[in-house]
Amino acid sequence: MTNDQGRMALKMPPTKPKLKPVKPKLRGDDAGRWAAAFVDYLRSECHLADNTVVAYQRDVRRFQQWLSSAGKQILGLNIRDLSDFVAWLHAEELAPASIARHIVTLRMFFRYLQLEGILRDNLAELLGSQKLWERVPVVLSPQMVARFLEAPRPYDAFWRRDRAMLELLYATGCRASELSNLRMQDIHLADGFCMCQGKGGKQRLVPLGRAAREAVLEYIENERSNLAAHAPSPPEWLLLSRRGRRLRREAIWELVKRYAARVGAPPSISPHTLRHSFATHVLAGGADLRQVQEMLGHASIQTTQVYTHVDQSRLKKVHRQFHPRA
Repeated sequence: MTNDQGRMALKMPPTKPKLKPVKPKLRGDDAGRWAAAFVDYLRSECHLADNTVVAYQRDVRRFQQWLSSAGKQILGLNIRDLSDFVAWLHAEELAPASIARHIVTLRMFFRYLQLEGILRDNLAELLGSQKLWERVPVVLSPQMVARFLEAPRPYDAFWRRDRAMLELLYATGCRASELSNLRMQDIHLADGFCMCQGKGGKQRLVPLGRAAREAVLEYIENERSNLAAHAPSPPEWLLLSRRGRRLRREAIWELVKRYAARVGAPPSISPHTLRHSFATHVLAGGADLRQVQEMLGHASIQTTQVYTHVDQSRLKKVHRQFHPRA
C-alpha cells in the first residue's frame, strides 16, 4: 500500500456494525425471560456492582408491571407509550432520583434488546431525564446531628455498635453499603483514617475525627468481641449483627430510622442524610470542593456541586467578607 492509499484509508469513516435482524414478536412471558437475560448481562459482562444490578433489576420489574397493567408489548411501544410509563412512575409517587434511574435503566434495557436483534430503534433515548442537580438534599443542622449521634443509649442492646455506626456515617460521609462492607483492616484509628470501598470497587481514604475514633474504639474493646463470638469463624467486618455476621445495609437503614424517630428528626431521614450533612458541613467549614469530591468518592465534581446550593450561610459570609459594599 502506498503512502497516499494509507492516508485515504485513515480518512475513511469506520464501518457501522450491523444489528442482527429483528426477531419475531415476543409472546407470553418472553419479555420476562429477556429481562432476566438483561440482568445476567449486567452482572456477568458489564461487571456492575451487586447493588447496582439489584436496582436495575427492580426497575425492569416495575417496567414489566406497567406493561402488564397497560396491556402493552415491548415491540409495539412508541414514544407516547414510554411517556405514559414515566407519567405512571410519577403517579406511583417515586422520588425524582428513582424516576431518573428508571429512565436510564430503560435505555440500557432497550440497547441490550438492540444488540440481541429484538429491537431496531431505541425509543427510550428520546426520554428526557430529571435535572437531579437542581434538587436540594435534606441536611440536618449541626445541633440535630449532635443529638442524633447521642441517640443510642446504654439501655439499647448494642448501643456502642450503633453509636460507632452513626459516628462513622457522619464522620466519613460513607454510603450505607460502604459502611456495611468496612473491614477491621480498613480502620486505622492510630493514624486517624479509614479506607472505604466505593462504587466500582474504587477505594478512597477518608479521615476520622476524634469523636468517631473514640466511638469505634469503645465498640471494639467492649462489644464487638461478644458479637463476634456468635459467628462460626472470626468475622472480618467491623460492624457485626447479633449473630456475628456483617451488619447489612438494610439493618443500618432501620437503625438510622429508629434513632431519628427517637430524637424527633424528620421521618425522611436515612443514612444518606448523614452523608449530605457531612458534605454540607465540611464545605461550610471552608473545605475545597475538590477535597469534598474526593472524600465522597464522586466520579464527577458536578455531583458534588449540589452541596454548594445547600449552605446559604457560607455564601452570605463570603459576600460580607469580600464584597466592598456588603
